[in-house]
Amino acid sequence: MSKYIYSIILLCVVLIQACGKKSPVEEPGTPLPPGQAVLTFPEKNSACTTSDILSDEKSSIVFRWQASANADSYLIGITNLLTQTTHYKKTEGVQLKDTLLRNTPYAWFVISKSKALADTAKSELWKFYNAGPGTIVYAPFPAEIISPALNQTVNAIGGTVNLVWKGSSIEQTIKNYDLYFGTTNTPALFKTSITDMFAKDIAVTPGTTYYWKIITNDQTGNTSDSGLYTFKVN
Repeated sequence: MSKYIYSIILLCVVLIQACGKKSPVEEPGTPLPPGQAVLTFPEKNSACTTSDILSDEKSSIVFRWQASANADSYLIGITNLLTQTTHYKKTEGVQLKDTLLRNTPYAWFVISKSKALADTAKSELWKFYNAGPGTIVYAPFPAEIISPALNQTVNAIGGTVNLVWKGSSIEQTIKNYDLYFGTTNTPALFKTSITDMFAKDIAVTPGTTYYWKIITNDQTGNTSDSGLYTFKVN
């Protein structure tokens, strides 16, 4: 009998100790970086005619994109391609209304942000024309300078460099490109009627700063100017 009572007491002690143990605390998961937003409107390489007309000079456009994973807010960047100036606006939603100049080419992108991490994710960059009154034919978008980038210092291989750019237009009617290149901030016409989006083996001198730009020509006689870029040769 005493052995039976002893067993019951021992069992109770074990149960009390088991109940007194704290369950392990689950560690919060590691925060994940925000994903890349998917742009939806204005569409890539399009003429945006869906806007609220404010005047002959201005209209407002609602930018839209798809929500990205793990993002708390978004920073939208809008670049006037004629002046190469970019302004930014922040929102926690997936659309934002902004007032822009009409008959003007723009580029836009979205940066996804998270409160938990400093990491960000940048969307693709899309170009569009904010339509103007009576506009039917649009000039090509100003060429995007790829390489050398603005104010980049480069090494000349064999005393030469390659220049690379990217052209685009709404109607896909680009005819050719003119390259202006030189050592002053008013470079002369260096090569005309280029059908590629690069110029290879351009002779350069070490320790010299160079200036260049691309004029894009389309089949209807419209042109656009990339703006002036500089680079230095080691």
